[in-house]
Amino acid sequence: MSRRRRGRAGTVVAAAAAAAAVGAAAAAGFGLPERGSNARTRSQTPAKTAQVTKQTLVDTQAEDGELGHGDTKTVVGKLPGTVTELPAVGASLQRGQSVYRVDNTPVVLLYGTLPAYRTLAPGVKGADVKQFEQNLAALGYTGFTVDEEYSSSTAAAVRKWQGDLGLTKTGTVDLGRVLYASGPVRVDERKAAVGDPGGPGAPLLTYTGTASVVTVELDAADQRMAKSGTAVTVKLPDGKNVPGKISQVETVIKPAQGNNAAVTKIQVTIVPDDPQAFAGLDQVTAEVMFTADRKENVLAVPVAALLALAEGGYGLQVVDGATTRIVAVQLGMFAAGKVEVSGDGITDGTVVGMPS
Repeated sequence: MSRRRRGRAGTVVAAAAAAAAVGAAAAAGFGLPERGSNARTRSQTPAKTAQVTKQTLVDTQAEDGELGHGDTKTVVGKLPGTVTELPAVGASLQRGQSVYRVDNTPVVLLYGTLPAYRTLAPGVKGADVKQFEQNLAALGYTGFTVDEEYSSSTAAAVRKWQGDLGLTKTGTVDLGRVLYASGPVRVDERKAAVGDPGGPGAPLLTYTGTASVVTVELDAADQRMAKSGTAVTVKLPDGKNVPGKISQVETVIKPAQGNNAAVTKIQVTIVPDDPQAFAGLDQVTAEVMFTADRKENVLAVPVAALLALAEGGYGLQVVDGATTRIVAVQLGMFAAGKVEVSGDGITDGTVVGMPS
């Protein structure tokens, strides 16, 4: 994973802190009145001013991500025997195809989220039975009802399936004969060689999904950016901007290393709107622009216009002709150097001083 780059949100926070410092210094010179007072404080207008404007604020943050195929998963052997065939690195496998072979018999890829955990035979009931039957039906086998019961009809269809695979027609699905994945897979790395033992627990290969995705690790404090389904923009190494969406959000714990404690990260997976947009790109860095929030038609001023009030909170130096007054304001959303404000008499077009 590429080292993350602090995005615009960090810049806004830093700007707010800087504004607070400037405001604190200015407060002493202005002799601010009690919070909420509209008392005029001086007749001299500031050298530099800005206007309160009604606008749309968008809370964005740029982060570096890695363009590839997402997380890798490891396949370990569950059937005793010798590995007699392994797929090539980079090969794509679909439902019904052999993932690898042990003693010259195939371990078959099926689709599902529930891992295989037991032998399936007549009389067995459960969600794993239904998942298997859904796959059997998708492969074109018929004569049984897709439900949670492994019936004699299911066993008959299984015998046909086993015959087509060159397996002994037992009507029973042994544990380890199928591998479930959420969809088609891409072979990422071989962990064994033909001729190695393929027995239970032996790592054989790793795989990823087949789609090209961008993976970003966010700090836990930036979780507001990670909302599944939210639109993002991916900037490719050639400068092209590609629209995409957050497809998956996971919380991961990075283990402690040396003197560094374990760290919680938010891992975000992003897919492009156009499936071909990332074609030919792998293991490269891409910049992702996240949008956490958007507010339309709000009153906003430059963050640098804020004054830190002695009694706490923030205010603005409102310019009214040749005089000025300090008005306490409530702060809302920060974005791109601007801040949402509201307060007594603060309207679209209000002129405010900019501390120098």
